[in-house]
Amino acid sequence: MTIPAPETPFIAIELGILQGNIARAAEAARTAGIALRPHVKTHKIIEIARMQEAAGVLGITVATLGEAEVFVEAGFPDVLIAYPLWLTPAKAKRLDALLDRATIRLGIDSLEAGKKLAELLRGRAALVELLIEVDCGHHRSGIDPSAVGELASGLKGLGLEVSGCFTFPGHSYSVDGRAAAALDEARALATAQHQLTAAGFTDAQIRSGGSTPSLSEADVLVVTEQRPGVYVFNDAQQIELGSCGWDDVALTVHGTVVSVRGNRVIVDAGSKVLGADKAPYATGYGRVLGQPDARIVALSEHHATVEFPEGSVIPELGSVLPVIPNHVCNTVNLADEVYVFDRGALVDRWKVAARGRNS
Repeated sequence: MTIPAPETPFIAIELGILQGNIARAAEAARTAGIALRPHVKTHKIIEIARMQEAAGVLGITVATLGEAEVFVEAGFPDVLIAYPLWLTPAKAKRLDALLDRATIRLGIDSLEAGKKLAELLRGRAALVELLIEVDCGHHRSGIDPSAVGELASGLKGLGLEVSGCFTFPGHSYSVDGRAAAALDEARALATAQHQLTAAGFTDAQIRSGGSTPSLSEADVLVVTEQRPGVYVFNDAQQIELGSCGWDDVALTVHGTVVSVRGNRVIVDAGSKVLGADKAPYATGYGRVLGQPDARIVALSEHHATVEFPEGSVIPELGSVLPVIPNHVCNTVNLADEVYVFDRGALVDRWKVAARGRNS
């Protein structure tokens, strides 16, 4: 089947780089003796999750019940919803529908959420394996590691199953913070495990961590599994953090140059395609593949302003630039489909199956 050439702007994935990123992470986990449970919220694409599964993973991670439904329907048998889900009757019914089709693990950080689970799922609640979320320094959701034993005991009293703990070292997203965040992660998980053991939960041995920036820094003597997501594609943030190289970028957004003024050009890939993230350490709203000194200096809905250094060869009107988004997770969630290239040749088109499944 011939795939028609897409109109810009569109998402392009270079297959060989994607496969290489997946293979390296899987091999690193095997060598370290830990499991890999990749976070599929980054790509939301069934074909990529199957590639990850074939490379060797324990299961997958999702952020929402909607994402879990998509991937369970596609046949994935082991899913962690790494989020402190607050159940409503409607969400409880959806969660219950998954329990006979896959092993479902769920993040939790309060006894109140456990009470909701026990109330709404009744006897079926014990089928959900709970991982207590701990805060290792990112200061988002999660409890203090020293409180894990008390919460685990309370959940057990409700008839619920606690299988371990997890954390997200999100403060690894800083230029010089990756190693420190990995150390914080290890300390938090070790404390949580000690709490679980002291409270009698000797079988609750899952200690789940991981982010793409801290992946290579993780203490594999503490962490039993890692949940990176961005590593499959990488993005401009990872380049700026030093956690990947330019040759490791598998996803770009192709945009056409529609206006030129001096050393600045406008491409037709604005915030509605790229997403609008700009972290404090970012030097722009995105980068240009093959042009390390160029920066996206302004972004509106349908315009990206790309600035080139003085003296550069400026792209001509009508030329197509491969733009690297800052935060690839947001970019993919804005698209219905992506286009797959093998060494520059268009070979496939994949649906973003879990796009918009945010609840």
